[in-house]
Parts: sequence; structure tokens; C-alpha cells
Amino acid sequence: MSKRSQRGSDLGIGVDFGTTNSAAAIFDGQKVFLVRLEEHDEIMPSATYIDKELHSKTGQAAIDRYIADNSGRTVEMIPEVIGESSMLVGDYSAENPKPVETITKKIYGLPLTDSGLQGRLFRGVKRLLGNKNLKRLMVFDRAFRPVALITPLLLRIRKSIDAYSHDFSHACLGHPVNFEGKDEHHNDLALSRLGEAYRYAGIETFEFYPEPIAATVSYLHANPKAKGRTVLTVDFGGGTLDTCILRREEQGDFQVVATHGTGLGGDHIDQTIFRTLLFPLLGEGETWIRRGEDKEIETEFPFEQYADMLLNWAVTYVLNQNKYTTPVMDCLEQGGPARLKFRRLRELIKQNYGYLVFQRIKEFKAMLSVQESAVLDIPEIDVEIRLTRAEFEQLIAPELDTFRNIVDETLTLAGLEYEDIDLVLRTGGSSLIPAVRQLLDGRFPGKVVEHDPFTSVATGLAIADYYGYAKTA
Repeated sequence: MSKRSQRGSDLGIGVDFGTTNSAAAIFDGQKVFLVRLEEHDEIMPSATYIDKELHSKTGQAAIDRYIADNSGRTVEMIPEVIGESSMLVGDYSAENPKPVETITKKIYGLPLTDSGLQGRLFRGVKRLLGNKNLKRLMVFDRAFRPVALITPLLLRIRKSIDAYSHDFSHACLGHPVNFEGKDEHHNDLALSRLGEAYRYAGIETFEFYPEPIAATVSYLHANPKAKGRTVLTVDFGGGTLDTCILRREEQGDFQVVATHGTGLGGDHIDQTIFRTLLFPLLGEGETWIRRGEDKEIETEFPFEQYADMLLNWAVTYVLNQNKYTTPVMDCLEQGGPARLKFRRLRELIKQNYGYLVFQRIKEFKAMLSVQESAVLDIPEIDVEIRLTRAEFEQLIAPELDTFRNIVDETLTLAGLEYEDIDLVLRTGGSSLIPAVRQLLDGRFPGKVVEHDPFTSVATGLAIADYYGYAKTA
């Protein structure tokens, strides 16, 4: 790929629609600048909220509306009407004819409808794009395709770019090396859906470009005199881990040698922290004692029924209904040493603290990136856990093993050894974890540099768009 392939546009525009967060950038041939997507921030949460009137909010406003609508709200599930039945009723005879009446009754299914639901929050929809079995998601009795759920986000990004430039005739759009999915053609399906959503948002002319390659382009543009011919880039973000190896040539040209990736990101690490540190403090493994007809019944508290919804804060509010809160209250009333644990669980459910808890976990991770120990402090549910960096690294050992394997597999795909790599670029929010840095430094001593963890992809896409790299990929 070469700068000689420049398409002649005045501006290059890049859009990084991420699993967790999104960013956009513009390049004028000299300077790259980020587009402000939020009122005071260039980074926007990839979230969409759809209310009862089917109006949508996006970004941080979507999350704020979800929290406000569900804090302290008791969920009441009502049966869903699935059909009607009719029958003829009457006592007819030739001697005494009487009119026959028709009685129609509604047929109810399981109690699946939340009667007080004000809106639905969708985050991480990017993960669903490669799932061929997911064709529709129900929102207030309306079927929404995954494309429709991400279009409002992309429309907001496009309008934000319009505020900087009306010459928005083209864009370069990022994508992970591998979307989540098991079907043979899941990447093609995901790109097809993503492209459709961009067109609905008014971005009609575009090329897709792999995110780790875009991050490399960003670095090489910012550091044109950087030494080293063979470059490995590791992009470890919120939703995916992507890698690529490029070979630099003369006059700024480069060739892509290998790309690799998997659906591992910071969100998975956050869930591991929640599961490992918090579940035991919320009643996991405790005993549930309740009175039966003639004796007390003692079983293990059914925490597995709560686990998935606790780990996915966008649906945690569903736990605030009687079938979930009644066992918690039973355990509270039985007293004993576990009473505090169930009080925490009750408060988390009742006040819909799921999002807050995950924000504190992210802050906790950030502190461990710069300190040898940190405290996971969540006073709202009376939790204070001190952890050393070494303990944290042991906790996420499986994720670190996956990271190590992906890096090694990338080299294997390229037919290279560690010593063949001249420069290693580390980017993405999860690349700030010290254990990740140490792993790369150990394999490539003296060759690893950090590059714009949260914005490198967006800026690289804008540069790639300006020079037309994606057209020659």
C-alpha cells in the first residue's frame, strides 16, 4: 500500500464504531483531529436506548436514561397474549330452538412482558452482527433487526462529523479482524449488516479497513522516522483482541503479512472480576432456608439464576421482580453471617446498581495499572476489596493465556519468529494492563511502544481514507 494511491479528496474521514465505545477522526493531509461525539468528549459509549414511543437516545444519554428509568423500579411481568380461542355455546333443539352464542377468550402464554418497562438499552450489539440465527430483537412488540439498533449511533456520528465538514462524501470504516460468531461466513454477514447500517445513517460511500492495520497507519504517520521494517500491532480493546504484522517498504509503502483476532476484550475481564470478587459477597454458595408444610427446607441459594443478568448490567433491572427478590428477602430474614451478602444483593437489584458497579471495576483496573495495589470501593453496596497487582494477574490468568496464544499464532501465520519483529505497537484500553505490557516486553525486549490506546484506530482510519489505502487493500 502506498501514499501514491491518494484518491485526491480534501479530507480523510475515519469512523471507529466499537463494541464498547466509538470515535471518529478527520485528516486534512497535514493534521489529524478527533471529532467531538459527546458534549465534552471525543469518545462516545456505543449505546442505544429505545423508549415506548420508539424514540431513541444514544451514547451517554442512553445510559443515563436507562439508569433513571430503572433505579428502584419493581419489575412486574404480565402474561403475553399469544392468541384467542372461540367456542359456540347454546342449548339447541328442534322443539325449543335458542340462539347460539360465541364466546371468545384470550390465550395467555408465560409472563414475559414487563408492564412498567419505559425503554430498552442496547450495548455491545456489534457482537451480534455475525450471528446468522439472530434476525430480530423484540422491542415493545416491534421486531428490530440488529441493523436498526446500531443505525441511530452511526447517524449521530455522521451528524457530528457534518458539524466539522460538509464535504462528507467518503469514509473509511473500521472492523475487527474477526467478529464474534461460529458460522463459516459470520464475518461476511457482520460486514454486510454493518455496511447496511452505515448507508441508512447517510454514509453511502465507504471502504472497510481492519482496525489493527488502521492503528499501525496512525503510528507510522505520527512517527515517520520510526526504525524497523517488520511491525507487529496488538490492539486489545473493550470487545476484541486484534493483531497484524506489516512489512514496511521504501517511500512509506507497506504490505500486510498477517492478521489475527478473537472476541476477547476488557469487557470480558470486567466480568471475570465481577464473577470472582463480587459473586461470593452477594450470596453465591450460601444456604437458603424456608418453611415447608411440615418442616424447614434447606437448599443452596439458586445464584446461577441471577448470574448472567448481574454480569450484563443492561438487563440487571429484570431481577427486580418477585420471583427473584422473594428468595433474597427469605435469606435476609433468616439472619446469620450471610445476611450482609443478601442485603448487598437486594440493594444492587433494587437500586439497579449494575452499571455503577462495572464503572467502579473499570476504575479499579485503571488504578492497578499504575499502582501495586488498589481498592475496589463500592460503598453503595458496602463493598471494599483490596487486591494486589499480582493477585489481579492471577485472577485474569486465563485471559492472559488467550492473549499470549493470539500473539504467538499471529507470528505462526506470518511464518516469523520473535526476533524477526523489529517494532511492536501496543494500543487499545486493555493494553494498559501491566501484565499485558510485561508479556509483550518479555517476548520483544526493547521493541514495544504504546500508541494512543483509545483513538489510534479512528485516526488511522482517517489517514487511510485520505490516501485511499483501503481501495488498494
